Amino acid sequence: MRNLTPFLTRIPIKGDFEKAREEVWAFPLVAVITSLLPTLILYLKLPMGNLLAVLALYFTIGLLHLDGLADWADGIMVKGDRERKIKAMKDVNTGIAGIFAVVIVLLIQVYSLEGAPFYSVYLGELNSKYAMLLALATKKPLGKGLGAYFMEGMNRKNMIIGTILYVTLMTPVLAFYPKAIVSLLGLAIGAYAIHISLKNFRGLNGDCIGAVAEITRTGTLLIMMIIQ
Repeated sequence: MRNLTPFLTRIPIKGDFEKAREEVWAFPLVAVITSLLPTLILYLKLPMGNLLAVLALYFTIGLLHLDGLADWADGIMVKGDRERKIKAMKDVNTGIAGIFAVVIVLLIQVYSLEGAPFYSVYLGELNSKYAMLLALATKKPLGKGLGAYFMEGMNRKNMIIGTILYVTLMTPVLAFYPKAIVSLLGLAIGAYAIHISLKNFRGLNGDCIGAVAEITRTGTLLIMMIIQ
């Protein structure tokens, strides 16, 4: 986890990027760190806590996944064959589809946290990180970038350990708040994002995985707000 954390967060600790892919099983564990500050803000019920929680979240995790979401949306929305979609996704200029996707995701998260339980960010991040693990488990890299790099470290052992961690970290919340079980629907939303990626690009790269992370968290928060 020490080597993985600098890649998934803005926390200034040193890590060996070459060893990060050996720690993909720890993706769910990173959610404990990334959700800590926004969860505290929501628990304390600070003024404009929903907005502050979202800002705290991105202060911790950075904007890498949001950037991936923007590129992913540009590729998904462009008309044409697979090659044209991939070209649009890799274009350094962000299109209107990418801007729209980022704005909508941010608005939904802020809106959802207005009425969602304080532990929702924790569940959203837990689902988000596990969905990234599921994306890596497809073993269908698109190109030779970060997505392919981390997929090389994915194997059955890492998937099993990651799943055990996910269930273990989810259990305490379910013990105190049984209705939080509906947050699992957020994973279904993430799985659909993976399906859309494979359908359009026939593989996943770092942008796709970042988009899966953002969409999964956003879907989880919205669900938690609805059932509150």
